[in-house]
Amino acid sequence: MGARIDGAGTDTIRIDGVKELGPVTHRMMPDRIEAGTFMIAAAITGGDVKIHNMQLEHLDALVFKLQDAGVEIINKDNVVRVKGPKKVRSVNIKTRPYPGFPTDMQAQFMALMCLADGASVISENIFENRFMHVSELMRFGADITTEGNAATVKGVKKLSGAPVMATDLRASASLILAGLASDNTTEISRIYHLDRGYEFIEKKLAGLGADIKRVQE
Repeated sequence: MGARIDGAGTDTIRIDGVKELGPVTHRMMPDRIEAGTFMIAAAITGGDVKIHNMQLEHLDALVFKLQDAGVEIINKDNVVRVKGPKKVRSVNIKTRPYPGFPTDMQAQFMALMCLADGASVISENIFENRFMHVSELMRFGADITTEGNAATVKGVKKLSGAPVMATDLRASASLILAGLASDNTTEISRIYHLDRGYEFIEKKLAGLGADIKRVQE
């Protein structure tokens, strides 16, 4: 486009202004957080899901942790296949700036650990007050305690559906994931948070066989 910009890969980006920018054709990169959320959806339900056109290398930290948890991940011909295990293993995570474990996958991974075999510790090192979804996950029967920036999640045998409330974008995704893996019915309110980061997620999950629908705009 004619910009004068340098510093890619460093801690400092320098931009020298120009009089004008020119038009270009550009293909937007895939949303790694949406892709990661579908990976955990497969893991938490013991499903078998194929995800097209994602860039798996952007989610290396998540991939490694999912594999540690027993999830099978196969990348072939630009299609990522994710197969959930019969029983998820507990795994500790610490959120870090990219390329570390993304804070935007912390809530979803916590939902997965709610059904893991054993206890896991989830440390949030990026944002303060990002455990608001904990109290909502506990409505499902999850066993979670928090202290400072760390949450200890003790896996339970099953989750039970409950009326819950979304507190932010990624928290709302974690509640959907918990609901997919729960007995009975889950009703999630304040889903306007969800729409800030996921387009038609209920339709995409329904296409995978989930019993999910939007009942009110």
